Amino acid sequence: MRPEGDTGVQTHFNAVYQFLRGHHVPVSLLTPFSAPKALIYPLFGPRSLIDRVNGTASVWWYEYWHYQVLRGLLRRALASGPAVVYAQCPLSARAALETRTSPDQKVIMVVHFNVSQADEWANKGLINEHGRLHRAIRRREQEILPRLDGLVYLSAFMKTQLIRRIPELDRVRSMLVPHLLKDVAQGPPSRPRRDVINLGGLDSRKNQQFLLRVLAAANQLGKRYTLTLVGEGAQRKTLESLIVELGLQSQVELAGRVPGGARLLGEHRVYCHSAVVENMPLALIEALSYGRPILAAPVGGVPEIFSDGVEGYYWDLDDPAAGAAKLVQLIEDPVTWQRMSAAARTRFVGNFEQNAVGARWLEFLTGDQAG
Repeated sequence: MRPEGDTGVQTHFNAVYQFLRGHHVPVSLLTPFSAPKALIYPLFGPRSLIDRVNGTASVWWYEYWHYQVLRGLLRRALASGPAVVYAQCPLSARAALETRTSPDQKVIMVVHFNVSQADEWANKGLINEHGRLHRAIRRREQEILPRLDGLVYLSAFMKTQLIRRIPELDRVRSMLVPHLLKDVAQGPPSRPRRDVINLGGLDSRKNQQFLLRVLAAANQLGKRYTLTLVGEGAQRKTLESLIVELGLQSQVELAGRVPGGARLLGEHRVYCHSAVVENMPLALIEALSYGRPILAAPVGGVPEIFSDGVEGYYWDLDDPAAGAAKLVQLIEDPVTWQRMSAAARTRFVGNFEQNAVGARWLEFLTGDQAG
């Protein structure tokens, strides 16, 4: 990925970068986009054209050329001397394993993906979940991950999932640590001007249609709330059509991509999440940092972020009417909202803020401690 962007992956590696600089640890951020533009444009540019014709070919092109460019950059970066490569995906880890020059160069990968990168491409509709490329990506994970010097799991959910699929990973040194998120919400809380917000790509896994149906169900209860969807993706037209069908045009804002979109959390009363599967969704942790109660399904690593009835409520993604009832209860009861808001801030500061988890993470990368 590019160095700047609004995905959880980009937020994570930039937070890590700033944390290390703040602790005077020599660090560099290397991505395929670190290469000269004269090289990357001819290699990366054609993908947008291929994408319109064949999704599988587009994914293959994307992976192959980004990997080749990154491998060339790593070959020069790892020419000599000890180092730790903190890889953000299996292909990056593979490039580092193939270019390191001594045992003093360690390759540790953080597990960002949900279940498998193959499943993520399939969920976006770009590859066939029963096709050759899907099988090849899963096989690549099975071959690369057991060779690593360490794995950082963002959630116990993904650790269990991966070890169940690749039992050899049980022997790889690992630690469990959430995102190293800097507390950007310090100071007095801002006054909300809107009701509900959701951050994330507009794709089928994120399931924002459920949020629209919750809003429509709340309307039937006589409660009209606003919803801001921050993000972009293949489901935008589907969501636009559903907004019209449900008569929500005056209540829903499709904000698109917003740089630093997390800052909008303070302008909303509640963070609502509708994804059907998640590893360790950064947006929920950002919501805690702003003291915003959460409504989300207890899927994947979500129960590791907040507790039902404490910092928010769990809801059933198959029951928008019940979800609307919980939303109304949370917004209309100021005592409950204040209690959950305070609990959200406490949970963030104690469990997710950089200073709470960063020292353990750094010790793992540079030493031999596993957590």
